[in-house]
Amino acid sequence: MPTFEPVIGLEIHAQLLTASKIFCGCSTTFGDPPNTHLCPVCLGLPGALPVLNRVAVEYAARAALALGCTLQPHSIFARKNYFYPDLPKGYQISQYDRPLALDGGLSIERDGAPTTIRIHRVHLEEDAGKSLHEGFVDSADNTYLDFNRSGVPLIEIVSEPDLQSAAEAAAFFEKLRAVLVWLGVNDGNMEEGSLRCDANVSVRPAGTTAFGTKTEVKNLNSFRYVQRALEYEIERQIALIEEGGRVVQETRLWDQASGRTIAMRSKEEAHDYRYFPEPDLPPVELTEAWQRAIADRLPELPDARRARFVSSYALPEYDARELTRTREIADYFEAVTAAGAPPKAASNWVMGEIARKLNDLGATIVDAGIDAAALAGLIGAVDAGAINSTTAKDVFEKMWGTGRSAADIIKADGLAQISDESAVLDLIRSVLASHADAVAQYRAGKAATFGFLVGQVMKKTGGKASPKLVNELLRRELA
Repeated sequence: MPTFEPVIGLEIHAQLLTASKIFCGCSTTFGDPPNTHLCPVCLGLPGALPVLNRVAVEYAARAALALGCTLQPHSIFARKNYFYPDLPKGYQISQYDRPLALDGGLSIERDGAPTTIRIHRVHLEEDAGKSLHEGFVDSADNTYLDFNRSGVPLIEIVSEPDLQSAAEAAAFFEKLRAVLVWLGVNDGNMEEGSLRCDANVSVRPAGTTAFGTKTEVKNLNSFRYVQRALEYEIERQIALIEEGGRVVQETRLWDQASGRTIAMRSKEEAHDYRYFPEPDLPPVELTEAWQRAIADRLPELPDARRARFVSSYALPEYDARELTRTREIADYFEAVTAAGAPPKAASNWVMGEIARKLNDLGATIVDAGIDAAALAGLIGAVDAGAINSTTAKDVFEKMWGTGRSAADIIKADGLAQISDESAVLDLIRSVLASHADAVAQYRAGKAATFGFLVGQVMKKTGGKASPKLVNELLRRELA
């Protein structure tokens, strides 16, 4: 039997971070009581006319440009006709043959080298409502509808079928989420449904170019589910072909409980939706000046900032990657270096103690209890030899959330490092006299005893002695 290779393309729906819906003034706030953010426009009542949200267009254009797409000067909204209980108008306002942007790409790693996954299009559309199938006493017999989400602005980002594995699809989805959150156009909250992914997948004999019959796996709301669902679906299709069957074009759902994809419905073709231009909305016209203004306001993107951290700050690739996981972390790191901290030391503290503390508190960098300048002051105290690295961690804890500087804490609590050679030497001699057995073991070749003796000296100084000085003097005395 031939070996098979998967062919995968993703369709990612991202809710735009606007305060109001795409065609009306209703709120987009998540989690409010059902059916409280409604009006005749988002319910599609007769006589109600939509008005396009300008900020939604700006956010969509920002995302498209960041993904390397070309904004179209002329795009058109269309009606996508289908009938489902959570679609109050009986159609969805979307874009079809004249989308907002075309032909972009996003780089991911393949076999240790960067490769570009092409993006076919980015277009604007409105979200549907939400069908509630559980949580009510009569859920076994009834479905409830919440239209709060109806009319919330979305962009749909459609990749080309360039992804070659389930792991690549998950990596692409994760990186795309990071870019959208970095831009401030999406909150990245997949649990609340503000970022969702549908995957088109087929298999074909390895080395051939013709596409196999594809299935669409719907509403994957985590990177792990994307990978697991596609791994299952790829194996299912290969097994079906090898057993003499054929893959049917259909829409399937990922069932997390069973770890399987389940048939939902036969897959519609585009013509089944009976697209036609939306008669109540004029075309979207983007002037060159407007496009330039959007491009000029784009922030430095994650890949570019990561490369700059390596070249400008001489940071390892690992540090640069960790520091650019979010825009806020990158900004905080640069603020620490701007306040005078050496880049590598700043990186170590941000990735180390700052990250640990935030993780313990379940917080993010915007909630850091030490501002960048104060952290730079603490790093400076260590570099100047005022305190050692162990004491610095104690000072860090006392600084967190108090607004006190490292210098104030060191002075008030008497934490300054003991660097007087004669004082340290007296303590070392006292320790050696008290631990003659350990000294004998060290001189007999048991090198590990040295660490014990260092610990005893540091204990006598309350951890305030210079570790470098203690090591140097102790070795000299033992010799």
